[in-house]
Amino acid sequence: MTVADGYQHCERVVRAEARNFAYGIRLMPAPKRRAMSAIYAFARRIDDIGDGPDPADVRLELLADARRRLDTLQDVVAGRAGLGALGGDPVLTALADAATRHPIPLDAFGELIDGCESDVRGTHYEAFEDLLGYCRQVAGTVGRLSLGVFGTERHEEAGRLADALGVALQLTNILRDVREDRLAGRVYLPAETLDRFGCTLDQDAAGRFTDPPEKLHALVRFEVERARAWYADGQRLLPMLDRRSAACTAAMSGIYRRLLERIADRPTIALSSRMSLPTWQKAVVAARALTGVER
Repeated sequence: MTVADGYQHCERVVRAEARNFAYGIRLMPAPKRRAMSAIYAFARRIDDIGDGPDPADVRLELLADARRRLDTLQDVVAGRAGLGALGGDPVLTALADAATRHPIPLDAFGELIDGCESDVRGTHYEAFEDLLGYCRQVAGTVGRLSLGVFGTERHEEAGRLADALGVALQLTNILRDVREDRLAGRVYLPAETLDRFGCTLDQDAAGRFTDPPEKLHALVRFEVERARAWYADGQRLLPMLDRRSAACTAAMSGIYRRLLERIADRPTIALSSRMSLPTWQKAVVAARALTGVER
């Protein structure tokens, strides 16, 4: 397995799986695009384990194996082991090369694994602060990993804003997937927020929520406003990045912001099906991001 082969594999993963992130990644210059593809491919692998069909104990062992592979990857990048220690894994081979070229904080993948372990265990979130920690694990980490490729002179402040943008994206994901997650036995919305609006998210035999629509809509509107505030904070990252990195970030966040607004406009549909943007709208957001309009 050569490094070039590894990158080609990661870019195929992005083209096949990254329905939203691909629009931003493709705006990067080739070397950074390859590095971003490697980050996405490993993050996707971890996420797929957490959401996979295997029994919980099997998924937890697979996540533990991913953590061991991460440790080996860090040994390779630090020069404590050779590339052969990765066993020809195309994703890790590409990621090892990317991490020698860019200051990618590989430890963040460990936080992502922590978040996926919480998913597998069915962690309950009592307060928003609890959910916030989870959002930072599964989405803020990706922002910080990406920042290692983007580069910035204001690293500490940029890291906080990248984290905020990740939280905004994850809150959007949670709102998009309320019904789907509930059918899978997962509830991400904090218990204190559900209590505030008198909602239980109980479902009938057809999978429809039994809470009164007006209460559910009020709950959605509240969570939309919360996500908007995180977007507003995270968007302040863009001026700290070079033009292509800012375009990449603006495209990815712009697609999710538009999805959030669709949820706000059509809460009934959002609570009964999984909403998404049509391909042409994603392409428009990406084009506007490259010209600097989508910021």
